[in-house]
Amino acid sequence: MPTFTRGGVSLVYEEHGAGKPLLMFAPGGMRSRIAAWQRVQPNLIDALSKTYRVIVMDQRNAGASWAPIHATDGWSTYTNDHLALLDHLGIGRFHALGVCIGGSFIAGLALAAPDRLIAGAMLQPIGLDNNRDAFLELFDGWASEIKAKHPETAEEAWASFRANLYEGDKVLFNASEEELTSIQTPLLVLMGNDLYHPSSASRTIAARAPNATLVEQWKEPEFHGATLERIAAFLAAHP
Repeated sequence: MPTFTRGGVSLVYEEHGAGKPLLMFAPGGMRSRIAAWQRVQPNLIDALSKTYRVIVMDQRNAGASWAPIHATDGWSTYTNDHLALLDHLGIGRFHALGVCIGGSFIAGLALAAPDRLIAGAMLQPIGLDNNRDAFLELFDGWASEIKAKHPETAEEAWASFRANLYEGDKVLFNASEEELTSIQTPLLVLMGNDLYHPSSASRTIAARAPNATLVEQWKEPEFHGATLERIAAFLAAHP
């Protein structure tokens, strides 16, 4: 797989298909990586790469990607990775689709680069709703898996990174309700309904973001065909 490197960071990515660029974020939280697409149904890479230049990636310190850990790391660190990879690929404007943590990644791009993100599809986005401890536990589990690869990183840096991600009070962790009202990017929100992807987060995005559309039923197998059609139609409506 190709690797993009910058400033000590190595990001592994893949490209599928051809056409307008579509950056896709896999589920898995801190473990968001290309291999996670294998468990996503319907199969979005196969379906969308027929029309789009689909770009998928291992996030930093997930899968085969690697990056140093700093106390200042946070959501903007990931946004900077995403934009840098697109720059490396010669891509200006793009569509995005994200599952799970990918919803927050899309919000970060919409806030940081509204002139580049054309439209974003969020599938069961994560959100804050009496579940902070669950996200802190996920971070701790991920950190324990990779600490051996980062002997140079002090415990204080890990703690600061953890706090920067999950100890704030923003509904998407990186976007508040007020910030959502400023996002003019068209958003398609496929509602979550569990501890990590509370329906309240999806409903808040749909209520606050001016150009957001909420889809409540989509995950069950009987809806997969309609879900693919809905996503394809949404992306095509914003060329």
